Amino acid sequence: MKFAYRFSNLLGAVYRQGNLNFSKDGNAVVSPVGNRVSVFDLKNNTSETLPISTTKNITCVGLSPDGNLAVVVDEDGAALLVSLITRAILHHFHFHKPVNSIRFSPDGRKFVVTKENVALMYHAPGKQREFNAFVLDKSYYGPYDETTCIDWTDDSKCFVVGSKDMSTWVYGAQRWANLIYYSLGGHKDVIVGCFFEKDSLDLYTVSQDGTLCVWESDTELDGLVLKKSRDKPKPVRQGDEEEDIEEERIEGEEGEVIRGKAETPKEKNVRYRHFFNKEGDFNNLTAAAYHKPTHILVTGFASGIFHLHELPEFNLIHSLSISDQRISSVAINSSGDWIGFGCSGMGQLLVWEWQSESYVFKQQGHFNNMAALAYSPDGQYIVTGGDDGKVKVWNTNSGLCFVTFTEHTSSVTNVTFTSSGFVIVSASLDGTVRAFDLHRYRNFRTFTSPRPAQFSCLSVDVSGELVSAGAQDSFEIFLWSMQTGRLLEVLGGHEGPVSCLCFSPVQSILASASWDRTIRLWDMLDSWQVKETLPLTSDGMSVTYRPDGQELAVATLNGEISFWNPHTATQTGSVSGRHDLEMGRKETDKITAKQSAKGKSFKSLCYSADGESILAGGQSKFVCIYNVKEQMLMKKFEISCNLSFDAMEEFLDRRKMTEFGSLDLVDEGAGDGDGVNISLPGVRKGDMSSRHFKPEIRVSSLRFSPTGRSWAATTTEGLLVYSLDGSLVFDPYDLDLDVTPASIRKQLRLQEWASAIVLAFRLNEKALKQEVLETVPHDQIPVVCGSLPDIYVEKLLGFVAACLEKSGHLQFYMTWAQNLLMLHGQKLKNRFTSGAILPTLQALQKSIKRHFDDLSKLCDFNMYNIRYAEALSKQRGVKRAAEEDKDEEEEEDEELSEEMSEASLDESELIPCGGGAEEAEFEPK
Repeated sequence: MKFAYRFSNLLGAVYRQGNLNFSKDGNAVVSPVGNRVSVFDLKNNTSETLPISTTKNITCVGLSPDGNLAVVVDEDGAALLVSLITRAILHHFHFHKPVNSIRFSPDGRKFVVTKENVALMYHAPGKQREFNAFVLDKSYYGPYDETTCIDWTDDSKCFVVGSKDMSTWVYGAQRWANLIYYSLGGHKDVIVGCFFEKDSLDLYTVSQDGTLCVWESDTELDGLVLKKSRDKPKPVRQGDEEEDIEEERIEGEEGEVIRGKAETPKEKNVRYRHFFNKEGDFNNLTAAAYHKPTHILVTGFASGIFHLHELPEFNLIHSLSISDQRISSVAINSSGDWIGFGCSGMGQLLVWEWQSESYVFKQQGHFNNMAALAYSPDGQYIVTGGDDGKVKVWNTNSGLCFVTFTEHTSSVTNVTFTSSGFVIVSASLDGTVRAFDLHRYRNFRTFTSPRPAQFSCLSVDVSGELVSAGAQDSFEIFLWSMQTGRLLEVLGGHEGPVSCLCFSPVQSILASASWDRTIRLWDMLDSWQVKETLPLTSDGMSVTYRPDGQELAVATLNGEISFWNPHTATQTGSVSGRHDLEMGRKETDKITAKQSAKGKSFKSLCYSADGESILAGGQSKFVCIYNVKEQMLMKKFEISCNLSFDAMEEFLDRRKMTEFGSLDLVDEGAGDGDGVNISLPGVRKGDMSSRHFKPEIRVSSLRFSPTGRSWAATTTEGLLVYSLDGSLVFDPYDLDLDVTPASIRKQLRLQEWASAIVLAFRLNEKALKQEVLETVPHDQIPVVCGSLPDIYVEKLLGFVAACLEKSGHLQFYMTWAQNLLMLHGQKLKNRFTSGAILPTLQALQKSIKRHFDDLSKLCDFNMYNIRYAEALSKQRGVKRAAEEDKDEEEEEDEELSEEMSEASLDESELIPCGGGAEEAEFEPK
């Protein structure tokens, strides 16, 4: 069993706080999620979380114009320079103060960072390797309060900075003789956004009270004169006015500092002032974005409403409400078609196409803690349940949620799939157990108890017929029938709350763990009687069966994991994991982390797919993998390094200690100073004083993927997925000196296909194995499969399953899989009973199932198109036949009329009697 698991993706959270950014091509959204950065590809409908993390939550992200670099800054001002191509950290930097905003210049040569009341301009890192990637160029002073927003002119000559002191400052990026800075007033609230017009110094400023000011400049961008000397600048004539600008320049180690004193220049005047329609007193304007080519201004409000206006005429295009929460961030893509909205209150990320008024992307994570997760039998989906009462289903390939069930009215405590993979069962504290259908996306069964009970655990048997749930208040276990929905039995006997349930994967036996220090095994075939009672040394927290059903693992309150034989009811071993858990110290704890760890334990257990190791996690930032046979710790994974969570640090920070005690115990609110900041359960906001809340880091649930290639954990941070990346690990098997790529290719030239495959698997390089496999002729596959040694059959089958998942050669790899299973079926069956080959077969099933779903959708779509074309052609044929019949009738009518006319012509040739002097009665026409 390999343990080279690496962080793969973050699910369950799409946006927390900070600013959104679109990629250069406008097809992807870069979103900060806690202390990580996720990239959502809107074209391919996939998500990816970068393998980087900061020490605290991210507040702002700046993207370079070419889309290759990103500067990520956290709450403390620690910055990372990240390559979006290689997904690697290139440089670390610290601004020593919280950063409000960051913006690259359009030419990509510089970027401006605002912190406190200062704007700092840095040289952007170039393509060559620098010792210091961030070199300070100038420091700009002027505002009296914190700065809020930045914007650049299109030619990177000037930039504008908005401030909380209701002023806006225009600075020159270079030493312009006729522009050092402008200070613009006119607002009565905090500046939320400031934007230059395209190829102009005209300016738009938006404040929090819903006011838009349009500023017009008499000076064009081409009229800026570069200052040549370092003397005091001469007055420059602008129109009929002259203005003297007093300037002070200080040269220091960190670059050039610009300070100045001057009145507001006369050439900058408020031409128009517009006001947004305010609905309610608390409907503040919270976010704004402007697209220069299309002159579209997007503004978001605290009530979840957003407006689209066309500037400078301020024409309202439309006004819509996308949420009932405050819009925290707004971004527009390069083409101006898509608008991204981030709502930090609910954790929503929305992309709106304003022309068609439709959603391009709409995702929301659990806005409270996640409580449980489960993999589908083929490993293609993950279902999660949270404290917000929602059940969400995620696609492991795309990383996106595709269905959300909101029927529960309280916290969801456990979720699971049935063996078919099409039914999800969830238990909740609202007293119901619900079953959801993944075909029609509906709640088709609701199981309840005779008396109201809060269900804390759940399990479904292998057949999918029996559903069991344990109550934490009545100490009972309830059994229902999935087919009828009727309550079959109420199992009593536990003397404490039931904490965990687990059905045996091979027998109809239910194992239940309770706080009464026992594990009870219930026989479902023998009148639901207690088969065995296993005594524990402490309260039972979690119980799980090994995939072959031959072993039982139990986590207890004293931090131990004990292993039992369910047939003989004897204990086979135990692991003491309290010291491996490594609890952190809370900020309000008066005791050390070592002392507080005595009361902590593992809350979730999960066997690996092959049953050789077990995964354990609890109220800690660590997840441990133990070897069951050796009963020893194999590896520890640190799931988070985010110091914005509580209980992360082991020791007390001496820098936070004062003569009055720890700073974390001192209330920072506007009270009299006697309050103590101790977070009460469930309280996020204090009373009259503004108390802050830090969630505690913990792991609530763990599951291995059925394929054994990945495992997932529900944590305070979200749903973390760790997987094996085989392409980065060189792991040869039975390697000799003569096993080289040259010798393998020589065997291919000699058409020794079987020996070439064996040598390639001994070298174990993915690209070489794929090359060898795809070189084998199609008609030689049965012969090669029959001549392979037994030890390489399983390896080849696993590699075929991995290639089948991403390759387009479906028939080729399906032929390999079919021949391997047909020729070596009996040997694989013997391995299957021991559970060793089970992960490989499940990986193959997952790959085939995914292609089957894709092809079935495509075939259905083509079938409907063909039916539509056939019906359309029939309709046209009927219409054409009707037209032909009509034409034939018209031809017959014409022939008949011609005959009639000929007959009338013959009659007209008759001459009437009575002479020829009189006028004839019939005249030829």
